[in-house]
Amino acid sequence: MTTDRKALIREYKETPRSIGIGAVRNTANGKTLVLASRDLTALLNRQRAQLRLNAHPNRALQADWDTLGPEVFEFVVLDTLAPKDTPDYDPTEDLRTLEELWLEKLSPFEPTGYHRQKA
Repeated sequence: MTTDRKALIREYKETPRSIGIGAVRNTANGKTLVLASRDLTALLNRQRAQLRLNAHPNRALQADWDTLGPEVFEFVVLDTLAPKDTPDYDPTEDLRTLEELWLEKLSPFEPTGYHRQKA
């Protein structure tokens, strides 16, 4: 059992992460929360867990989840970045740019989205 567990942990650590932009989308009212991450799977799982635990930092999203229920929400990958082959590649700036493009494209700002308009 211990060997299997160690092998699973090693496999998990060696699996490349999906870098990019994800979203939590409310299918009842069309509101969206756009998020960038170096690990999209973990990001979307974390969003779902925070909502289930009534601990999501976005209060409007949490209120809609509590009122409308989890069945009206979808957790989607919007876009991914292909990691560069250089060992010192840092996707931070690329992610920021990609996120800005999606925010511009979807315009998910209050009152029709979950983002606050930047001042």
